[in-house]
Amino acid sequence: MPEPGALFSDIRLAGRRSLIAAVSGGGDSLALLLLLHDYLKCLPERPSLVAVTVDHGLRSESAAEARAVGELAAARGIAHRTLRWEGAKPASGISVAAREARFSLLAHAARQAGTDMVLTAHTADDQAETVAMRSSRGQGRGTAGIAPATLYDGDVWFLRPLLQARRATLRAFLRERDIGWFEDPSNRDARFERARVRLSLDEARTQLLLGEARDAQRRREEEGRSAAHLIRNYAQQPVPGLLRFSLQAASDPEAGLYTFRILLAAAGGASHLPDEERSAEILRHVLADGRRASLSRVIMTRKGDWLYLHRELRNLPEKPLVRELVWDGRYRISTESPEPDTRIAPFGTVNAAALDLPAADTPTHLLLSAQAAEPSAWVGDQCVGLAQQMKGIALRPLAAPWAKLLPSFDLAPAAALLGLMHGEPPPALPFDGHKGHNE
Repeated sequence: MPEPGALFSDIRLAGRRSLIAAVSGGGDSLALLLLLHDYLKCLPERPSLVAVTVDHGLRSESAAEARAVGELAAARGIAHRTLRWEGAKPASGISVAAREARFSLLAHAARQAGTDMVLTAHTADDQAETVAMRSSRGQGRGTAGIAPATLYDGDVWFLRPLLQARRATLRAFLRERDIGWFEDPSNRDARFERARVRLSLDEARTQLLLGEARDAQRRREEEGRSAAHLIRNYAQQPVPGLLRFSLQAASDPEAGLYTFRILLAAAGGASHLPDEERSAEILRHVLADGRRASLSRVIMTRKGDWLYLHRELRNLPEKPLVRELVWDGRYRISTESPEPDTRIAPFGTVNAAALDLPAADTPTHLLLSAQAAEPSAWVGDQCVGLAQQMKGIALRPLAAPWAKLLPSFDLAPAAALLGLMHGEPPPALPFDGHKGHNE
């Protein structure tokens, strides 16, 4: 079993008063909790540790398992909370919904504890299974697997310090301490893809998949650094909501295409990069004949040496102005004193046409089209003004497609994208040493 110091010493704990360990009661998460507790006891200055169990309410045994985790934690002087996934559960896509609920509840617990750090117990075996599933579906960039860190909702880091540890080793550690754990029956239920993959993997295949993951991670990070370079040097934002990309860089068959897909997602507020083949086809046609095209809710127009991108006007949302909301996947909008009759809706073509725009080297109709799709404050049928210009309303651009989940693999292009759009940079990776190489 690796020494706790080898697992956790790269994590930057200085200045953090607490941290969260996600503990389900399974063998991996119990080992994480005990190893982390041992490590923290050796530090002269250490944050407080809070174990959090998410009870999804999907099995009759889950409440008792959460209580058992609480008892184990209390016996060792570790604070413990149980958070329950309340409300109706979806009839389909339950695994995805449960994962999102788990992220949300754990992030909420972290914020309440005054920390930006949640540790989870994903192992090397989880990594191999993930890569096997994604490879079977041909998910190119996804074959990098599970990132050592993921930023959730822009402010909470989910760290996976056990990604180099094996499941069998962690269970051996628990047996040495005479500690039992709970087995989720779904882990061996062949109706679930991960269970089928888990049962099919032997040691040789597992090692091969882990090697493939490391290679894919290096490629993904290299691609991200190349895209970040192109964004910083060949992309501009003439006005909020309008991006342009130099044709000199757009014609690059690899880095240029990847950067183009990132800009498409950003301009359209998409939660995923647009399809690679479709993006390449559209880009070829636009570069060849200069025609106007649309993809992923984005209008693309070639003018001179630039490719312009802005949000199309259809399917733009209208939302009541509350203390904080995400609008169109592109902006996080907040206010301290929301007015009950105020909503956030698109500015519209009529209002955009009345703008007095400064002279620029950008075609006026593109500036106006982009502004028409920007968020604005409305009271009844009256537009009060663009949200970005309203006193008391804060507007933060989001780095779609990483607004909700930003894997550490993609930190470089996300930071460059936020710099382009004058957004807040993502927080630094909470790692020292080798794990922090893509800061």
